[in-house]
Amino acid sequence: MRPEEIKPDTGLCTILGYNAQTGYMRRYFNKIMKQQHINATAIALNIGDEHFDFTMSSVGQSKVDKMMIEREFAQKALAYCDVLNETAQREGRVDFVEVEEGKVKGYCLDDEAKALFGKPEYLDDQILFVAKTMLLASRWFNAKIDVDDIPLLIGE
Repeated sequence: MRPEEIKPDTGLCTILGYNAQTGYMRRYFNKIMKQQHINATAIALNIGDEHFDFTMSSVGQSKVDKMMIEREFAQKALAYCDVLNETAQREGRVDFVEVEEGKVKGYCLDDEAKALFGKPEYLDDQILFVAKTMLLASRWFNAKIDVDDIPLLIGE
């Protein structure tokens, strides 16, 4: 989605990372939205290490309510979460945060993504990554989850 296509009714979320604008998370998320004709997009926030602390300490008071966290910040983001799901606590990282009433809630989706497959031990990291992105698209914008679409999304 190009900036001029964003309208008042467009669903928005944020991606935080070194190269969030060109990273895989934004690429796959926006492909899912486009494929399913959902009027939503991920806005990239490219930052460096020197801006991470300020950004995360401010997120609870900002207008951001849904933020994907790129891998490079997944562990550091834990310290800024008021609440963590069980998987995030166990794995020591977060895939995304949601802000509710000023509280930052961190989540890791590894368990949910693996549960989509009969034999997750045979899957590679890229397939699980796209599955987690599908889970987010479903959670935030009611996108359908169809693991059969993953090879198509990766191959495009």
